[in-house]
Amino acid sequence: MRSGGRTGRHDGVKYLVRDKIFAIGDDYWIEDEQGRHAFLVDGKALRLRDTLELKDPDGRVLVTLRQKMFSLRDAMTVERDDRPLATIRRKRLSLLRNHYRVTLVEGTELDVSGRILDREFVVEYEGELLAHISRQWFHVRETYAVNVVREDADAALLVAVAVCVIRMAEREREE
Repeated sequence: MRSGGRTGRHDGVKYLVRDKIFAIGDDYWIEDEQGRHAFLVDGKALRLRDTLELKDPDGRVLVTLRQKMFSLRDAMTVERDDRPLATIRRKRLSLLRNHYRVTLVEGTELDVSGRILDREFVVEYEGELLAHISRQWFHVRETYAVNVVREDADAALLVAVAVCVIRMAEREREE
């Protein structure tokens, strides 16, 4: 089933993510729409290098994000259980839209496109919407939402992808 035409059956789960995650050395919670703790962002790993851990409410590490320091093209890796899960790379650049490709270890590719710096973009798999990232749902400063549309989607991975591409787009802008 393609979710291009909304069926209204599942509106998705929105996760509230604070901007400037990487600037903060502290832990903080990513919450769902009801204000329940969904993921803990562990800032301790940031002191060592560009690394970020996303944990469940019980403290188990779900995914680890790492900046690849010496790669020819800027890339970030997402790991699960200390093994690579995905690599995120910039695909192509146009004036208005950024494109990133997420390559999962088993070969699946996700496409990320939109206005990343404006926090208005989507994550798709073969044209099917998996997540929509937007600032429009919440009127909280320095905050955006990751709306995971597919019930069977890996929410931790999609939140991690959103955080990564924003970080990468900001770094490109700085350079």
